[in-house]
Amino acid sequence: MNEQSSTKMSTEAIGPISDRDDETLFTAYKSVSRFSSLDGLRFICIFAVLWHHSPTVPFSPDTALILQRGFLGVDFFFVLSGFLITTLLLREETRNGRFSLVDFYWRRLLRIVPVYFFVVSAVAGYYVLLKGETEYAQLVPYYYLFLSNFLTGNIPTLAPTWSLAVEEQYYLIWPLLLLLLPRRTIPALLLAVIAVNVLGAMGAFSLIGINPVDFGPLHIALPNATYAPILMGSGVAFLLNSRAGFNWLSRFLAHPFSPVPAFLLLLMVIQLAPPDLRGLPNLAIHLVMSICLITLVIRDRNILTPILSWRPVARVGEISYGIYLYHLIALHFTKIGLDATGLRDPWPLFIAYSLVSIMIAEISFRTLEAYFRRLKSRRPGRGRLDR
Repeated sequence: MNEQSSTKMSTEAIGPISDRDDETLFTAYKSVSRFSSLDGLRFICIFAVLWHHSPTVPFSPDTALILQRGFLGVDFFFVLSGFLITTLLLREETRNGRFSLVDFYWRRLLRIVPVYFFVVSAVAGYYVLLKGETEYAQLVPYYYLFLSNFLTGNIPTLAPTWSLAVEEQYYLIWPLLLLLLPRRTIPALLLAVIAVNVLGAMGAFSLIGINPVDFGPLHIALPNATYAPILMGSGVAFLLNSRAGFNWLSRFLAHPFSPVPAFLLLLMVIQLAPPDLRGLPNLAIHLVMSICLITLVIRDRNILTPILSWRPVARVGEISYGIYLYHLIALHFTKIGLDATGLRDPWPLFIAYSLVSIMIAEISFRTLEAYFRRLKSRRPGRGRLDR
């Protein structure tokens, strides 16, 4: 998920924004190869996911909604991914006149696919071959094809792969559109596709006779394809990549203290949103997530940077892809282990399974994933900004 390049910006000292700072801020932003706060943001996202899948908080009408919505960490991952991937491609294009589609796919292949295929194969083998639950065998090809976001059922512990399917579908199509379409058409395209996704999630298309399609275990419908947040992240990248867009956003969001009210607003919107988030509530949440992201990257040093770049926090964010893939496996076996000891309190389970998830992800990052990261040098990419 991350490469190891970094850039220290002496021009990014914390201080108030003024008109004459615009050029300095924009130059600093364009030269950053690794944003200081984003591994910390990944930490927040993966912590929310770990929390959501733990039994720590009872899901009842009396439980605060914000404590029940850790799944929104995945949505924030989407916003972040769309921003970083699009920024990488746009900056490569600025340097070289165009970006290399082959290099992009090569980098994504080595980063995403090996560990994903390893987890899918191991889990499928465990349930189908070792436990003899052969009904899951028909689902396996759809995981390898990154179509799990459309599955009507899941192999146990592989449910989170739906979000990786969304990302891979985005990776497949979005760079092609950037390569083929005139830049002036991209903002309108983003707005249109986001609107289609939101309307589809609201069930608007059924009113005009466009209904979901069922194909074997697949149920192909827009509510099952959460593309809006990842496209919003792409839109943020487009805005910040242009001098005019950057300067306009900097007027409102470039103060070093801006992340604090932005994240407080996000917490408030998550808590106050209605129980059914589909459609406009999700759109509002994703918009505020986009604002939060802008406050972290438009000025690389901000009030939250010391916390978000603290090495233990940043390291968990750095290996968060592995944590996401392994965490339900860790939960499954940690629960078995604690049950055997008679310890069934949810808090020890949450702490234990989180630590086991981090440990497995760390081992994976240093071994399996490290091997494939080294292969990038056989086809060097031109972009150093990393996802």
